[in-house]
Amino acid sequence: MLVQQGEERGNDVDQRLACTLAAVAGALNTAAFEAVGFFSANMTGNVSLLSDHLATGNLLTGSFFLAIVVAFIAGSVVSTVLVNFGRRRQIHGIYAYSILAEAALLVLLGCADLGLQPLHRGPTLILGLSFLMGLQNAIVTRISGARVRTTHVSGMATDIGIELGMLIDILLGREPDESAAPYWTKLRLHGMSVLSFLAGGVIGVLVYQAVGGLLLLGTAILLFMIAISGIRRARVLRTQDAAAE
Repeated sequence: MLVQQGEERGNDVDQRLACTLAAVAGALNTAAFEAVGFFSANMTGNVSLLSDHLATGNLLTGSFFLAIVVAFIAGSVVSTVLVNFGRRRQIHGIYAYSILAEAALLVLLGCADLGLQPLHRGPTLILGLSFLMGLQNAIVTRISGARVRTTHVSGMATDIGIELGMLIDILLGREPDESAAPYWTKLRLHGMSVLSFLAGGVIGVLVYQAVGGLLLLGTAILLFMIAISGIRRARVLRTQDAAAE
């Protein structure tokens, strides 16, 4: 899932990546809301709330929503710099190493969530998760050539609408039949991504209610497993490439 890039990737690989990481994003996003009443990955809602607080003169609360947006962008920036560094040096597993970094940071955040006092716990959790969601979303956007998103449900819902509209036109004979297959593939990808985000959100709430911040540590273990698998696969491909030269 974390080795091939852009057009080299098959639809099945994209779908596995999308479903897995969208479920992770859904779980962390809803767990954050369950914990402190803020969404860590919903930048549309956070910018809207920022606008509302600025308009009503509530600058202190507005500054916190601004910090959430900045943290998300910062995560994307760090991800991009890290991936560019790896690609310039031809590190085959750079995307897997990036997910490994996300997992390590999630462990630190989980420990902070378990150890901090309530006054500091909420802001740390939300800002930390916003950073990690920006990091993750940038990783999957880059590796898939923008075909996959894991936190941007509005965009995926828009894609689903477009694909359904195109398929309706094909069904009515207004578009050529041979163009249907790519739209079905995209519809399946985006539909499964949204459902995975939804399922991850349900699981995230239930698990957070049961074990609290241990959810973050459990999610980090899952990301570690995904990353290690990708690193091993990259090493195998590098060995094969070296043998073929």
